[in-house]
Amino acid sequence: MDSPARRPQHRPQHAVHAFSLRYLLVVPILLAGLTGYVLFQHSDTNIYMIYSQCHARSRIPWLSHIPLVGSLACFLVSFFEEAVASVRAFGLMGVILSFLAGLLTVSTVEAARICNSPSVLIAYPTGPWLVFDLVGGAIVWELVIIPAFFHRSRKIIAARRQGGAQQLAAPSDPTFGEDMRHLNKVAETVAIPVAVAIGFVVPALVMLALGNPIAVLVWLFFPVWVSLVRQAVRRLALAVREGWSASLHLESSRRALLAMYAVPIVCSILSYGAFIWSLTQPDDRKEMTRATLKFITIDSFFLGLTVLYWILVEAGWTVVLVMVGASLVLGPGAGICIGWIYREQTVDPDRSMTVVAVGARRGSDDAGPSEETPLLS
Repeated sequence: MDSPARRPQHRPQHAVHAFSLRYLLVVPILLAGLTGYVLFQHSDTNIYMIYSQCHARSRIPWLSHIPLVGSLACFLVSFFEEAVASVRAFGLMGVILSFLAGLLTVSTVEAARICNSPSVLIAYPTGPWLVFDLVGGAIVWELVIIPAFFHRSRKIIAARRQGGAQQLAAPSDPTFGEDMRHLNKVAETVAIPVAVAIGFVVPALVMLALGNPIAVLVWLFFPVWVSLVRQAVRRLALAVREGWSASLHLESSRRALLAMYAVPIVCSILSYGAFIWSLTQPDDRKEMTRATLKFITIDSFFLGLTVLYWILVEAGWTVVLVMVGASLVLGPGAGICIGWIYREQTVDPDRSMTVVAVGARRGSDDAGPSEETPLLS
């Protein structure tokens, strides 16, 4: 493992204006409303038929007969079972799942950063991911997760402004200190990629390959498997190497950075290639598969828009363009990972307000927004 190096002081290369949090949240709220509306407009009677069959206990009897939750569980399992039931579906679902693998990696990395430890929704992503997977879809990101990140970033910026030069030089709260963007433990560079690989990628591959109810049911609980594997691997790594309990700035170690994002990037490239190949084959999707895939594709599209807005707010247009470009070439899973790496090099929240900058702002009340002014204020 490379030794943690001191990060260079990067400056954002874009000029932005600061907006209050309530204005920044207008877009996610509108996206959530639009997501619900479009999904409702494109809902298909075939989807209602799946639930009707589950409610009548005629579909997956061993699951649908479970009291209280049987019908809903049967519907979810049957929904995704139909969504992977063809070669074309295999290709499209592979791309969507690789995007989720990238987003899962990014959110887990953010959960492991020192600065995000006070935020329950960020530091403990299992719950939000379960709600996303089992109930809410993109709306969970639009109304819960993205606002949590915006709120945390705003608190960090506000605390640094109010703290002044003394707080910046010797911060009393480590979550606002110079190492705030560090992972809390070096062991996370092993725990997170192994957890994503075993807890998400393996169940997803089994679901795509087998497409049976048990495989789908196991995959649906991937947030739990990722959390359990991450905790187990982290404890094992700390037991093997005591030095791995120290913090680490991930982007300063090429080896750690490669290990962290290799799994979703490789999955994205392979699944993107499989999807392009599937487009050359006859479309073998049945009516039920088309209905479920359309629903998933719409939800994933709005999730992608939400992530792009998140990056726009915290990093600017340059990073958005990098992510979109990488997604078009290597697939969306690789796009979000590459975009996030570039984001960290472009916007460094713990260094976006230096001692000199604070002094300058205090000395000049009419100093206008500059390239170093964050969108959150």
